[in-house]
Amino acid sequence: MRKPRSNSMMLTSSINLSTMLGMGVLLLAIGGLIGPASGQRTPTISYITQEQIKDIGGTVEMECAVLYASDYSVHWVKSSNDRSDVVFLSTGSSLVLKDSRFSLRYDLSSTTYTLQIKDIQETDAGIYQCQVVLSVTNKISAEVALNVRRPPIISDNSTQSLVVSEGQPAQMECYASGYPVPQITWRRENNAILPTGGATYSGNVLNMHSVHKGDRGTYYCVADNGVSRGDRRNVNLEVEFAPVVTVPRPRVEQALQYDMDLECHIEAYPPPAIRWLKDSVQLSSNQHYQLSQFATADEFTDSTLRVITAEKRQYGEYICQASNKLGEAEGRVEFTESVIPVCPPACGQARYGGGASAISVSSVLMAVATVLTMVAIAQYVKRA
Repeated sequence: MRKPRSNSMMLTSSINLSTMLGMGVLLLAIGGLIGPASGQRTPTISYITQEQIKDIGGTVEMECAVLYASDYSVHWVKSSNDRSDVVFLSTGSSLVLKDSRFSLRYDLSSTTYTLQIKDIQETDAGIYQCQVVLSVTNKISAEVALNVRRPPIISDNSTQSLVVSEGQPAQMECYASGYPVPQITWRRENNAILPTGGATYSGNVLNMHSVHKGDRGTYYCVADNGVSRGDRRNVNLEVEFAPVVTVPRPRVEQALQYDMDLECHIEAYPPPAIRWLKDSVQLSSNQHYQLSQFATADEFTDSTLRVITAEKRQYGEYICQASNKLGEAEGRVEFTESVIPVCPPACGQARYGGGASAISVSSVLMAVATVLTMVAIAQYVKRA
């Protein structure tokens, strides 16, 4: 007959069983955490293509490798650089966008989604996102920027022409689009020196602190980024300044009854009003004077006063006066009498009798030649 177990032995057995059960529960819990990961791990994007820079008409491939995403939706999405315009391109291994230039490949072994674009256009530039949608409010994503090389185009908000008064500051601006970002260079017509010094200046804004009349002319804004031949814009700078009068012959002389030209050259902008005066009286074209002026450029004007059939009272000082909104200037010509006619303009224009009845030497000679010819013809006819 067996002896009944002692209470101590029964207590030990109970403790061992509890311990074993507790360890089992713990192992089951740990096993649940580290068990098969196929449906438990959070999806991740392990690789995405780096930034791409392509030419128009080229081809690009962008890859996105994902892990643990077999039970989730994977998308390619395109957005503009400012994120304002979003277009869904694909879902899973299927392309959503109906564009023959786009295609999508899925490699099951590497779980890689490859988006290809052929015949790249300027509008294809933007941000391409690879997205794994975890829930309505949660997703993971990675992105690659596609930049398309574009030739520079100078913007319409760049300076086209400028009018500035002498001594005032001036500012010319030039901006251009394109990729890579274009570099802006300024230069002048005929490679003249810029107001900033030197033949060229780099920067979007050309500042001139105090404009002088010598700064006027054509400036070139050149935009270049290495794509095609670049772009260029001509900027015309007009400088307003007070007249400057130059007299090429301050003293002229002519004999009585001969014509004479008095001249002055005027440099001014805006074009000035020009007048000739003698004894404080403004002259005009009539039987004694003939006024003419010829603009050789926007800033240069030649003015001529012709004295017709000089008389005693026409000798003296003449004033050529020019004025515009910025000021006034004048030049003086002293007209004196000479014994011998000055040629030109006196050549072949000797006058007899003066006034309206004057007869030129050339007219007399022509009349004599005509008479002699008629006499010769008459004698020939008579002999015949």
